[in-house]
Amino acid sequence: MTTVDDCIFCNIANHKKDADLIYEDTRVVAFHDQKPAAKLHVLIVPKEHIPTLNDVPPDSDLVGHIVRTAVHLARYFGVAEPGYRVFINVNKGGSQEVFHLHCHLLSKVWDGKTHEK
Repeated sequence: MTTVDDCIFCNIANHKKDADLIYEDTRVVAFHDQKPAAKLHVLIVPKEHIPTLNDVPPDSDLVGHIVRTAVHLARYFGVAEPGYRVFINVNKGGSQEVFHLHCHLLSKVWDGKTHEK
């Protein structure tokens, strides 16, 4: 398992590694996946190092914040109405590859544009 110092997502969230951020607030960053599985494939990553969904404190609203961010980005990219998927892989058996909590936002109908309102 990675530590904060060698965690790629920690380094991106802390601006120590270059990434084309498409969204940032005080709790999360979002950027396009380098190996997209759909026309639109965005990763939403908390700035705090939390290895898996299992490690989120029970009283935390972080997962809700991540999901609300996914909805915001789906609207921003114009895929909210035609459709998208949001999911979190957990541990190796759940296909998690980077052990820093992150959410995937995917859509196969993205037109490659943003649709700011």
